[in-house]
Amino acid sequence: DAVQILNIDSTNIQPEHWLLMARTVKDNYEKYDGFVICHGTDTMAYTSSALSYLIQNSPKPIIITGAQKPISMEITDAKTNLLDSLRFAACPDAHGVCIVFNGKVIAGTRAKKLQSKSFNAFDSINFPVLATIRNNKIVHYVKESCPCSYPAFYIDINPRVFLLKLIPSIDPGVLENLADSYNGLILESFGVGGLPDYGNHEFAKVLEK
Repeated sequence: DAVQILNIDSTNIQPEHWLLMARTVKDNYEKYDGFVICHGTDTMAYTSSALSYLIQNSPKPIIITGAQKPISMEITDAKTNLLDSLRFAACPDAHGVCIVFNGKVIAGTRAKKLQSKSFNAFDSINFPVLATIRNNKIVHYVKESCPCSYPAFYIDINPRVFLLKLIPSIDPGVLENLADSYNGLILESFGVGGLPDYGNHEFAKVLEK
């Protein structure tokens, strides 16, 4: 069965839309063995991550997929991605939130779009792909049993959280300006956590404040 809950460009996705998706899955959870969400690729990784936290420990698969080319085009990846998603959603071992794209099954919290035009647009960051789908066959690489018989659904998101990517010479004052507008700040730092010092500890002082 299919239902259209949204019809917007994925660049316009908001936290309220993630809550709508999670609520739709929750309201229909008992009726189906798996779920496939069709989504634009620009923000699909954000959605997969958000849903991974809104729907935790699901013994049923919640698959998110999309395409680089519209399904109406003669050359498109949409048909393959959709068919692979349905195939994986019907797999007895599939569970939790994940992205299925270009033959890869990626954990929802590990997906990132790395290519703007290539069909091989998504990859798994700092974690192996869960499975691959080739020639109508699913090959599992990370096979874990789901610890719960029913998922934990969450119904609220604080949208006032900002992600700041650090760059060389960034002014620590940026942090103070953001602190006035947001409840939480995530720093994407250098390497495995390096922060600038500038010889005066100014960055650390602002962080402490």
